[in-house]
Amino acid sequence: MDTINDSALDAPYNSFDAPIPGQSLTDEPGNYPWEHPPKQTDPNQILENLWEKLTDVDTSEELILMLESGVPVEAIARIITFTGFAEGEFTPDVGILIAQPLMKMIAAIGIRAGVKELKISLEDLSNKKTIKRIVNLKQAKKRIEKISSKMEAPTQQLPQQGNGLLARPQMSMEE
Repeated sequence: MDTINDSALDAPYNSFDAPIPGQSLTDEPGNYPWEHPPKQTDPNQILENLWEKLTDVDTSEELILMLESGVPVEAIARIITFTGFAEGEFTPDVGILIAQPLMKMIAAIGIRAGVKELKISLEDLSNKKTIKRIVNLKQAKKRIEKISSKMEAPTQQLPQQGNGLLARPQMSMEE
């Protein structure tokens, strides 16, 4: 008969293995790339380097596939700027400065590639087609209500019977 290992009963997360509050203040500085001086500080030079990377054959193919699948330009630009900061390429301030020109570069690649439904901002994910469909459904429902109210014929009232559990079942007029 198989026995159960103690390791099989261990919880996947142990709250006592978490860092102590304030422990990050006692760590050795410089453990992360963003704690060092940035590799580049000139926004124009950073944009030129990004343009070279974006127009590389493999990178541009991946970028076009993302744009065609509906990923907004803003999302891609945010990922690139955050990654650049996290890897110590530039500071967050430079990331904010290059965000708009970077979005224009990505959009230009998408337009040049012929992406039909190019989504620019994250707000484009609200899908305007869905909103139009909802409005059309509401209008159609109003039209149906008008037509059905005109078509309703007066019905003959049946005597009301009790609706309780032990009440007699209702009989149709034909029986």
